[in-house]
Amino acid sequence: MTRDPFDWIDAHAERRRAAGLVRTLRPRPAHSPLLDLASNDYLGLAHHPEVTRAGADACLHWGAGSTGSRLVTGSTQLHAELEAELAAFCGFEAALVLASGYAANLAAVTALTTEPGTLIVSDSGNHASLIDGCRLSRAGTEVVPHADTDALRKALGGHDGPAVAVTDSVFSVDGDAAPLRAMAAACAEHGAALLVDDAHGLGVLGPGGRGAAAEAGLAGAPGLVCTATLSKSLGSQGGVVLGPARVIEHLVNAARTFIFDTGLAPAATGAALGALRLLRREPERAVRARAVARELYERLAGAGLDATAPDACVVSVRAPSPEAAVEWAAACRSAGLAVGCFRPPSVPDGISRLRLTARADLTDREIGDAVGTIVRTAPPRP
Repeated sequence: MTRDPFDWIDAHAERRRAAGLVRTLRPRPAHSPLLDLASNDYLGLAHHPEVTRAGADACLHWGAGSTGSRLVTGSTQLHAELEAELAAFCGFEAALVLASGYAANLAAVTALTTEPGTLIVSDSGNHASLIDGCRLSRAGTEVVPHADTDALRKALGGHDGPAVAVTDSVFSVDGDAAPLRAMAAACAEHGAALLVDDAHGLGVLGPGGRGAAAEAGLAGAPGLVCTATLSKSLGSQGGVVLGPARVIEHLVNAARTFIFDTGLAPAATGAALGALRLLRREPERAVRARAVARELYERLAGAGLDATAPDACVVSVRAPSPEAAVEWAAACRSAGLAVGCFRPPSVPDGISRLRLTARADLTDREIGDAVGTIVRTAPPRP
């Protein structure tokens, strides 16, 4: 009898069902009736007419696709404009735009660890894209406890050779910020580079939303490289690596997810550029987004829920179990509220939670409605 090569998948599926960890796709309409606290559209720009028009105009002018990798036909003048304006806005010498934030992290981690004997020191709470970059780099990797600068310093001190410390700026699960100033100081002591994924900081933190590095006074530092996504605060799609010009030139020549991937589509490039220009004119959006996050946290914590104080725009509310988190999110959805539901393996601490994302365009009434729904549908505490 011929063996079915995919029979093993059924056993995995059954284990997921038993653990309450089944994930499903839920296509949304173009204009959902739900109040959105699930997306990462922090500044409310994904549907802003100026941003969507910039994307549409770019598509009409440059075409539907970039037609090839950036080193062949996929680089346009529009890509160059976006890179120059992102670098200037965030305070770095140069920038390189890639097809996604995930690709940007893989590019940065793997290309900056090609020197033999390089050590990566990675925070235990880092995003999956950074973790995958560490694995693909084949460099020696030491995972240190979350946000523990002393552990970072000890790891660097025990290594004789090139080293790169890797961290999120704002961690996507609980929304807490990394101690970037202390980390940069530890790296400087040992001649190590610091690579910061600023996906949840760009557009939210720093003066006018210039990012976590700008907030920490580190933007443009010679030993610092930042990555970010264009799909959160800028409401578009794509990723970027920011850093010294020689680092960006090295990535162009060594980063496989840049060299062998199709360039970011013109529509996404144009939309991101339109959003960046709008943010420069309206820096108050970043302030408003952080204020909304703080308001959500204070109301939820005041109602007795186990919420975490946000350092940017992510508010985490813990649930007693994966099943309870799924039921809670479903109850919110039935009441007209979309929230994120994070369960293992997406959470490094194994604790399931609702993940709420603040948006600059939420009204006070919408904030009150959202809090009321979450509190009303909360599962009983054990």
